[in-house]
Amino acid sequence: MSISRRRFLGWLGAAGLGTTLGTTARAATAKHFTGHPGAGGVLFDSTRCIGCRKCEAACNLVNELPLPDQPFDDLKILDKTRRTDAKTYTVVNRYDSNSSGSGPLYRKIQCNHCLEPACASACFVRAFRKTETGAVTYDASVCVGCRYCMIACPFEIPTYEYDKALTPRVQKCTLCYPRISKGMLPGCVESCPTEALTYGNRSELLRVARQRISRFPQRYVDHVYGENEMGGTSWLYLSAVPFREIGLREDLGVTPAPQLTKGALSAVPIVVGLWPVLLTGIYAISKRKDRISDAEKQQAVELAVTQAKTEAEEKLAAALDQAKQQKEKEIEMRIKKALEEAAKAQAEEAAEPETGEAGEPEAGETGEPEAGETGEPEAGESDKPEDEEGS
Repeated sequence: MSISRRRFLGWLGAAGLGTTLGTTARAATAKHFTGHPGAGGVLFDSTRCIGCRKCEAACNLVNELPLPDQPFDDLKILDKTRRTDAKTYTVVNRYDSNSSGSGPLYRKIQCNHCLEPACASACFVRAFRKTETGAVTYDASVCVGCRYCMIACPFEIPTYEYDKALTPRVQKCTLCYPRISKGMLPGCVESCPTEALTYGNRSELLRVARQRISRFPQRYVDHVYGENEMGGTSWLYLSAVPFREIGLREDLGVTPAPQLTKGALSAVPIVVGLWPVLLTGIYAISKRKDRISDAEKQQAVELAVTQAKTEAEEKLAAALDQAKQQKEKEIEMRIKKALEEAAKAQAEEAAEPETGEAGEPEAGETGEPEAGETGEPEAGESDKPEDEEGS
């Protein structure tokens, strides 16, 4: 992939920023972060979810995502287990095999918006940020596409736009950050017909969750998932069965991601300090390859033009020669035809009898005697016998 000057300078600037701020970024420190005061979150109650997928439709609409191949009212898609992708920020899965004894259970899957996000902890250019609203946001303008966030996330949420070769981004749920910044509800929460989703202050949501468990102990597992997992998340869960039965990991512990990675991340400032050098080398190699590629393309174009010109000249010469041969052949045929017609006319003329000018036979050719040859006596001659002349 060719690297533009703007993209290279963006990377270089991001790397320089990481060198300056890498040691002070909250996500890369070992200090436990308990969340912004008043930060929001969402409580998901799996006992109320009916798997209608209206939350999926709302998420698709408010985030202006491509429509899926199967419509949102087609519930046959729940027959298979799904995960989020670059075009789908949230999905609902059905869990038929569970210990509730009351039929299938459902769970909505999306980014959990950790209090100390593993994605932000792994990102050395700070493309991910935990905001005061509770949402973990992503800045594509500084992202270098390393995809460490995808590896770091224990919930396997961030996905990559592999189908966009020039401008790929990391995609995930934003907790509808633009909407909640304006005082609106997240799209999925607003569209839920059974109130399986509740948005509010995280502290208040924890209070509501504990109250439900206290009032209906036979309905819920005595635990609020997300209260302490991986240091806590802004997305909280209630369930009637062990959380592993609805696809949630129970082996994460309560240690925040930055504490688990602080040893490895201590080397990040050094690596980031060398990153501009590496990028400069990559840029130089890329530009050299571009120049070689351009020269090869120019040579290929010139060769193609020369070959096309030669082929055109050969075709023209062949066409002219063919036209000349056809013309000579046509002339020869016309001459031959004219000679044949002349010979035929001469033969016909020789076969006809000779005649006078008036078409009458000439004198002496009728068989009639000429004057004096009729046998009749001329004038003055007598027709008497000679013996009578003497008497």
